[in-house]
Amino acid sequence: MSIPPPPGPHQPGPAQGPPPDPYGPPRPGQQPYGQPYGQQPYGQPYGPPYQGWGQGYSPSTRPKSVNGLAVASLVLGVLCCFPAVGLVMGVIALVQIKKNGQSGKALAIVGSILSSLGLALWVTVLATGGPSTMWEEFKKSATEGTAFSVVKGQCFDAPGESLEGLTYDVDQVPCAGEHEGEVFGEFLMTGSAFPGDSGVSDVADEKCYPLQDAYAMDTWALPKNVDVYYFGPTRQSWRLGDRTVTCIFGNTDGAGTLTGSLRADATTLDTDQVAFLKSLNAVDAVLWEEPEDYPEDDLPGYRDWSMDVRNSLDTQVKALRAHSWPAGATKTVAALVKDMEAARDQWGLASAAAAADDADRFYTHYDKGYEYVDGATTVTARKALGLATEPPTYDDGEGGGASDASGGELDV
Repeated sequence: MSIPPPPGPHQPGPAQGPPPDPYGPPRPGQQPYGQPYGQQPYGQPYGPPYQGWGQGYSPSTRPKSVNGLAVASLVLGVLCCFPAVGLVMGVIALVQIKKNGQSGKALAIVGSILSSLGLALWVTVLATGGPSTMWEEFKKSATEGTAFSVVKGQCFDAPGESLEGLTYDVDQVPCAGEHEGEVFGEFLMTGSAFPGDSGVSDVADEKCYPLQDAYAMDTWALPKNVDVYYFGPTRQSWRLGDRTVTCIFGNTDGAGTLTGSLRADATTLDTDQVAFLKSLNAVDAVLWEEPEDYPEDDLPGYRDWSMDVRNSLDTQVKALRAHSWPAGATKTVAALVKDMEAARDQWGLASAAAAADDADRFYTHYDKGYEYVDGATTVTARKALGLATEPPTYDDGEGGGASDASGGELDV
């Protein structure tokens, strides 16, 4: 009868030797048949386990990073905007590349070369005042256009065949033929704020007419169809620094034409003509300052103005007497001077009458003081000197034409 095994883990049986080899005993040096190679457990790889690779690439195959300063140096060198910065970055990049083994050496070298060339260019431009010149040229083209390509003494045609309103461009043409305008002067406005179109017009009326008298000294020679116009800054061009007002002659209807130059100054007149016209124009300039109100409404103003006329006549009488006139004009100029002396005395009496609040007596001397103006002695003296002899005519209320002058504004 068999006895069951006791409880608990299974107990191995008695040790037994290996089973006999069915293929017979092995030869010397030969692994016995049926035996595993080595003493490795089942399922394990033979021999020691292979070394696993770490994360990423090994040092021998990892790509080299590009130096960022080298790239920046190349970009700045190409753009030529900050050449000094680009050059410094290129030098630093070369040092870092040599130390760290990064790539980008060619980029740093090219960037340094381009930055060096750009830096040399900027130094040359700054030394020759290039930026200021370029800025001035930009402002000039922005604020002046081609209107200011014509200067004092030159004539032009304007698009639209009119000098009124906005003018964008003009073409220079010879003064001998037909033309729409002739430049006789220019001046600069002052102030930081744009005065408005009416403000520009007021300043032009005030300053263009003295320039007219200096350019066309023989005012009797001006045709009746001539008026004064101007090119002035607009609100837009004012912001860019435009302050120039150009004074021009044009036809009274704004769309007509002129023929021949109106210039009559020291460049076209002889010394005797210039001396004569300077004296008469100086007196005329004071006469044009007559107060706007009637004498009885402003006797103090007329008192001061009459004295100014008297003093101007006295000064010009002395100047005319001091000049050596040609033989053919000596007597005629002397006769005119005699009339001017008589007028001088009348204006002195007119000032005294105004000071005494005697308007009637003022009118008497006022009329006598004006008698010599554009009179017979003036005509004969002009004829002897080869000047125009037909006195100009003035319409009442025109004030010499200043109030009717039209302004053509330069638009930029």
